[in-house]
Amino acid sequence: MAVCISVLLLLSSCGSHRFNYDFRDLAAAAIRLDMDIEMNDNHKLYIEAADWIGTPYRYGGKTKKGVDCSGLTSAIYKTVYMKKLGRSAEDQRNDDCRKILKRNLREGDLVFFHNGKKKRKASHVGIYLKNGRFIHASSSVGVVVSSLNERYYEKHWLQGGRVK
Repeated sequence: MAVCISVLLLLSSCGSHRFNYDFRDLAAAAIRLDMDIEMNDNHKLYIEAADWIGTPYRYGGKTKKGVDCSGLTSAIYKTVYMKKLGRSAEDQRNDDCRKILKRNLREGDLVFFHNGKKKRKASHVGIYLKNGRFIHASSSVGVVVSSLNERYYEKHWLQGGRVK
């Protein structure tokens, strides 16, 4: 319901913003991501992210036929921001980002997690969307949106990263 209200507000709001995307695309992205997309959000990020939802996990994959976590972040960053990222979560953390505290995360920042064994090494990465939610390629369910407040992600949090 909140998603529909946000889309209706976008459709009915007056102003001088020119939108590059069809409102139907934004509405579909809002539904697939199960989140409100507002006027000031990065519409390209949300539409691209929504297009990856449900893609199966494949280690080393980087296409919509199958993707791993760093393949997903690389593909989205290439399309949305025209930036090339390293191929592994650890490369992205060390080479492509500067450290960001969790409380300072912004839309498009990367979020890094450890596997519980090597607590100083990133073994998983996703892209922060907003409201504590991020998109990532889960090895068990494929590309999904999850909450940083879920117990697993709280326990395995490593750091946030803002791409240079």
